[in-house]
Amino acid sequence: MSVRPSLIVLPAAEVPAAAASFIARVLSVAVAERGVAHWATTGGSAAPGIYSALLGPDLAGSVDWTAVHTWWGDDRFVGHEDPLSNVLPIRVMPVPAANLHPIPTEAAIARGEGAAWAAAAYADELAAVAPSTMDGVPLLDLVILGVGPDGHILSVFPGSAVWDSPAQVCAVPAPTHIEPHVDRVTVHPRIVAAARQVLVISTGASKAANLARAWAGADVRDVPVGATMLATATWILDETAAAELPRD
Repeated sequence: MSVRPSLIVLPAAEVPAAAASFIARVLSVAVAERGVAHWATTGGSAAPGIYSALLGPDLAGSVDWTAVHTWWGDDRFVGHEDPLSNVLPIRVMPVPAANLHPIPTEAAIARGEGAAWAAAAYADELAAVAPSTMDGVPLLDLVILGVGPDGHILSVFPGSAVWDSPAQVCAVPAPTHIEPHVDRVTVHPRIVAAARQVLVISTGASKAANLARAWAGADVRDVPVGATMLATATWILDETAAAELPRD
């Protein structure tokens, strides 16, 4: 039988709180067991609701954020204050600045460099700060992923050349089929595969068809979210995103 993630289907209004509870639990266990946690957060529409739930009365104080290092799976090649940046939403969280590791797009822009420079610098930072597997792949306690309507995760789009790159972090040319049309920087999906836990969060009917294709075993190069067909992964979906999945 094919490996599939754990699946949780909820009303849309309950997804952020469920995701936040999962995140708090995984990070707290990592800190308790190893003294430190490393996670890669996401951007997009999911992030603000999750951070709000993490700060709410049910979870506030449940995570020792001083022991948590926060990374990003991908970002647009813009400054960190730009509304398109994935860094902005986390500003509400009580995370020490020294433990924040945004992709250095802002530094690259200031130096007159491009996305490739930012990707190489981020790969170096991951190698220097985060733990790694015996093969040198960054080993994160948790990776959070959203899903695009085309089935992409991170900034790995259908047909992406990233799959063939040996680099842990890659520059991605601006996509033409999906907005915003700006260059990106993304970690390689092998970092997802190496993570101790993976959490996929997806809502909306526009995601349903490609989530079902991934669940059925579609090629990851065509439907990149298929890279989360892992025993270490959990999908938290709302009812519309899950509408085309088989129900046991």
